[in-house]
Amino acid sequence: MKPDSKSKSRKPKKLTSLLGLTLDGSRLEGVVLKRTNGSLTALQSFSVQLSLDPLTAAPDLVGREIRNHLDAAGVRERDCVVGLPLRWVLTAQTELPPLPEADAASLLSMEAERSFHTDAAQLQVSDSRSPLAGDKKFVLLAAIPNTHLGSLEHVLGAAKLRPVSFGLGLTALQSPGTDKSEGVLALAIGEGNVGLQITAGGVAALRALEGAIETEGGRRSLLAGVVAREARVTLGQLPEELRKTVNRIRIFGPADLARQLADEMTAKFAPLGLKVEVVSAYAPNEFGVTLPADAKLSPAFSLAARLLTTGKPAFEFLPPKPTLIEQFVAKYSSGPLRTTGAIAAGVAVILIGLFLFQQIQLWRLRSQWSHMSVKVAELEKIQDQIRFYRPWYDDSFRTLSILRQITLAFPEDGAVTAKTIEIRDSGTTVSCSGNARDVASLLAMQAKLRVLPGVSDMHLTQQRGKSPMQFTFDFKCGNGVTQ
Repeated sequence: MKPDSKSKSRKPKKLTSLLGLTLDGSRLEGVVLKRTNGSLTALQSFSVQLSLDPLTAAPDLVGREIRNHLDAAGVRERDCVVGLPLRWVLTAQTELPPLPEADAASLLSMEAERSFHTDAAQLQVSDSRSPLAGDKKFVLLAAIPNTHLGSLEHVLGAAKLRPVSFGLGLTALQSPGTDKSEGVLALAIGEGNVGLQITAGGVAALRALEGAIETEGGRRSLLAGVVAREARVTLGQLPEELRKTVNRIRIFGPADLARQLADEMTAKFAPLGLKVEVVSAYAPNEFGVTLPADAKLSPAFSLAARLLTTGKPAFEFLPPKPTLIEQFVAKYSSGPLRTTGAIAAGVAVILIGLFLFQQIQLWRLRSQWSHMSVKVAELEKIQDQIRFYRPWYDDSFRTLSILRQITLAFPEDGAVTAKTIEIRDSGTTVSCSGNARDVASLLAMQAKLRVLPGVSDMHLTQQRGKSPMQFTFDFKCGNGVTQ
């Protein structure tokens, strides 16, 4: 599947009203917007907790639950745009040399095959590109499994809804491609995590920071220090050319948690020249139209408003519409058996259509072949550039080897357990956080790690409690540990 899936997605019809929906954990939020005479009007809005998971429960049951909530809110609109959970998104980053668009799409398709842990054909992939010097581009590939999207489409169908777009709430709140989005690190406080996005001409980084929000006794608490640390790590992974353009931090979310996070980010990033602001309302010209006076800032409102005004989401994950032949095959390959004549006619139509298509393709390819000889040199140069810009043949599985060695160092009795393991700087720096029964168990585990070839510069960076104790330690990892 090509990364530039937006070109294959279903193009929505010209809409004048739309239902915006966002899924965040078990929370479903929605707003119905109508556009008339250069202004937007909010007709209905709601926020509910779903008792069923759209990915694991029966689609008909989830759809019926959503339909009941829509009916209770008085929502009759069928066309909808859905903001998908950020935790569904897989991301990869790469650089793109100056290439014609067709060659660039091919290169990004191969990069998707290499970067994601699953077959790219099983993913819906979209990309965002940020300009670099020398006409190069920094590309963020974002992908969502087709199984997730298929389940969601079945749920929406059962709820009598018609999706026209699958996007991301955070990219709608802080949309790239506008002057006010240049050099912005955006943070959105959700139900169970904090979304992070960096825009620099395009979306350069996109993450869901799991573990940044803890729930105890039904009360949420924000670990602002975790967010600040992960934001610093994410900035450090960007090319310096993009990193130095980031000069603002914008925070979206509940007022109390947003202010707490703003204080922490100001303390950590203000000395670096970054301004921090809590966003609590839309700017008057946010979407180029007049907004309702009581418009509430939300991902659902932003998704619907942007689709009604600009019509172009930053990332589009709506699967492509099947072709007529695919629809015909799907219709007649299931259900009660059709008559022999209908089957024969259908097969004949398909075979004739395929034969004509093949002949047209052969004629076109022969015509192209006659002109290929003059382009051989140019294509060879492009192939050299492709080989230069991507490490295709690295099969050392360095990260997996490091994780294996770390796992072997932990005691089998569970005296020391890991909570998070971060491998940074192309596998040269490892950070491990977890719990230990006591100091002696932790020291014994670290001693096993130290004797591994390639392990060096190990130091304990954080220690809380005694028995049990929480710890964080870092170490350098050379080539020897992966052997």
